[in-house]
Amino acid sequence: MSQTTSDQFFKSKVLGHPSGLFVLFFTEMWERFSFYGMRVLLINFLTAAAIGANPGWEWSAENAGALFGTYAMLLYLTPILGGVIADKVTGYRWAVVLGALIMTLGHAAMAIETEFWLYMGLALLVIGTGFFKPNMTSIISEMYKDLPEKKDGAYTIFYMGVNAGAFFGMMLCGYLAEKIGWSWGFGLAGIFMLLGTLQFWLAKPLFGTIGDVPKKQLATETVDGIVIDENDEEKQVENLNPFTTIDKILILISSIIGLGYAINDPLSKIGGIDLFKAFEMRDFSLFGNHIEILEGQYTAVLFGLVVFLFLVISRIIRYAAVVRDRMIAVIIFAFFTVFFWMSFEQGATSLVLFARDNVDRVLTGSAQDIFNIVNTLLTVIPLAIITWVLILLAKETKSKILGSNIVLAICFAGVWAVVLWMLGREFTAEASEITVSWFSILNSFFIIAFANVFSKWWDSKYNPSAAVKYGLGLIIMAIGFGLLAFGAYGITDGVKVSMIWLILAYLFHTLGELCISPVGLSYVSKLVPARMIAFMFGMWYLAIAIGNKLAAVLGGQIENITKEYSLSTFFLIFTIVPTIAGLLVIALNPVLKKLMHGVK
Repeated sequence: MSQTTSDQFFKSKVLGHPSGLFVLFFTEMWERFSFYGMRVLLINFLTAAAIGANPGWEWSAENAGALFGTYAMLLYLTPILGGVIADKVTGYRWAVVLGALIMTLGHAAMAIETEFWLYMGLALLVIGTGFFKPNMTSIISEMYKDLPEKKDGAYTIFYMGVNAGAFFGMMLCGYLAEKIGWSWGFGLAGIFMLLGTLQFWLAKPLFGTIGDVPKKQLATETVDGIVIDENDEEKQVENLNPFTTIDKILILISSIIGLGYAINDPLSKIGGIDLFKAFEMRDFSLFGNHIEILEGQYTAVLFGLVVFLFLVISRIIRYAAVVRDRMIAVIIFAFFTVFFWMSFEQGATSLVLFARDNVDRVLTGSAQDIFNIVNTLLTVIPLAIITWVLILLAKETKSKILGSNIVLAICFAGVWAVVLWMLGREFTAEASEITVSWFSILNSFFIIAFANVFSKWWDSKYNPSAAVKYGLGLIIMAIGFGLLAFGAYGITDGVKVSMIWLILAYLFHTLGELCISPVGLSYVSKLVPARMIAFMFGMWYLAIAIGNKLAAVLGGQIENITKEYSLSTFFLIFTIVPTIAGLLVIALNPVLKKLMHGVK
């Protein structure tokens, strides 16, 4: 995009940024609305009692966790492929529209509430997310490539849309699902996904050629001052450490095993079909301990892990010393990322079950009045602010994208209608039973409330190193689980704990997330040369995917661990493990600084 094009693009502005950014803001907001609206329901729906006013499917927590974990894992892997397809074939805008339409079909399928359509819906959501997720940020990157100084502010605004969508999606879809019926919650998520897609498509005139189908061009990059032609095989071999045939075979083997495990885990638990049965091991010793049986899928995963580690190590040692050291630093951070997401993502599994079954959510009298007032302020104030932004956008672009603005107005009229109906219903009720999903909105609320505080901390002279940020994030999050372990200590069947423990847990989990978030992908982009960025981003997303799968698998054990030991013991696992990981990464700070070779 030329500077002239940039100047033209910035002529239509809202709050100092191009109007197109706010179209992306609302598109992402509705996508996150639908995604988190569905996500907060799934475990609750699958494990809810099969009888009653709003029956679920009464699955065990273990089976529900196996299915959800595979879904969450694949959500972080398909965007790698979706980004490649958009770069090479469809362009970013078509990829976003295609992904959004596929996700809409996924939500519609889940609203039918049969097993076949549930699985079909989850598959469509995974595929759609693969196209949608990586390409929204790619459009922003292309919009601001000639104005990098404005990019940080643009991403800040964009991620406010992410959190606003998550907030309202979990609140409204969760409320409809729990109070009226599950299909209402799943259906509402799909409706706003469709409307969000439509408003994005109708806003095409604002974007010009940004995000169009890519034109074929000679790809080059500079390495140590030498221009490298991507199509020159001889120079690739000399300068870019290309993937060898053995590398590709190892990638294929580890990918097949990883995807096989992701599919086999829920398939074996729910359907009784074990694709890895032949690899099952019985009656053997490991480190002096007798193992009666090791499931075939875990044998395969261990083998796949060895293959993958061999691949990574063999590639890294081929690079020059500085590049090699920085890639090792990225891998160390990725390793600790697994521990963070393994614990943090309990919010989608075990904490949902804890809120439903073990937290006192019924309020009466003055407590009910206070909650209703707080809930009204939490809901109405942010919605009013976002509506004000919508009005500013409409004023600026009314002549260019009238259709898009009309669709957005319909969306917000719908949200206001649901919000006012919900609040009116709660104010007139004799007693309020807080929905399970309400607690999940606290993460988005606390992010919005504290993000600026952390941003100022990172910009100050007290800005800690990457390793210290990581360690603080893990330890602060662990404190949240420690509070839950303390609050749940000694409780027995039928006894419920105060909701204050869960609210505090979400507060500390969010503070931990805000410590981790500035490290993540930003350090991958700083530490890894451009020619290897795709491979290392893939590694990073793989670490998050593994963390999400482990989170669901371990979260699914809440019933078994509580029955065998106690609920407090379950939460202590996520107190002790992240604390140890946090202390270890802080101890590695001098080593990581050396490996990073001056990168701040």
